[in-house]
Amino acid sequence: MNEVNKTLFIPLYGKSQVSKKNIILHDPTAEKIWEAEAFPIRGKSKSKWLAYNMAMRARVFDDWTEAMLRRSPDAFVLHIGCGLDSRCLRVKEQYLHWIDADFPDVLSVRQKYYAESDAYRMMPIDASKIEQTERLPNGETAIVILEGISMYLTNEQVRNLFGTLEKKYSRLHILMDVYTEFGAKISRYKNPVNEVGVTQLYGIEDVQALLQGTNIRLKAEHSFTPDYLVKELKPSERAFFKVMFAKGLYRKIYRLYELETMA
Repeated sequence: MNEVNKTLFIPLYGKSQVSKKNIILHDPTAEKIWEAEAFPIRGKSKSKWLAYNMAMRARVFDDWTEAMLRRSPDAFVLHIGCGLDSRCLRVKEQYLHWIDADFPDVLSVRQKYYAESDAYRMMPIDASKIEQTERLPNGETAIVILEGISMYLTNEQVRNLFGTLEKKYSRLHILMDVYTEFGAKISRYKNPVNEVGVTQLYGIEDVQALLQGTNIRLKAEHSFTPDYLVKELKPSERAFFKVMFAKGLYRKIYRLYELETMA
């Protein structure tokens, strides 16, 4: 795997560790894969605070995906940049079409742990290349999960991805986490992904400007650390966690946007 692809082991580790504690995220698949792959991570990547944050982020995406499926049970669920994530198993709502997409070398590992079915399949796709995202199936509605991927794409590549999705689906529901430009800049010095060799990340400073010329609008900004999940931490851990991940400074670095096509 290249350096970008190796970053998938950081959230995998966090989710596996939190799942073992039986809080925030029930993810036995992450536990199983982590035990089998045993990728060496070190430093900040092994922080329990980062593990809590990764698990909460995953849970927020899970809860949102379930809510979207209740509204649009016939939609295509597209998890672009899926890594080894088990959202397709964690989500309780039934789905008719779920596609997990990532680089071929990521999927070669993923295929050891996940089986395709009539409802679920995997597609090798580089999200930075229009000719590859155009291979996604056409449909009426798509629920698009962009977790931990936008920071590896330039703003132009994100626009191109949105343009392809608009052509293929009449109705889009998108949840995407982004670094701000400030967040991308300081990531050179403090981001755990540096420990696996990543040296270039990208930020989105103005999501409204990014969406100009599209039929996609900003619907809402969400918290990565909602109170109902923070409350699952021990009382002695909550205050410190909130300082690190749930205060205004964190938003200056990292944001979570819900987008949808305009009616």
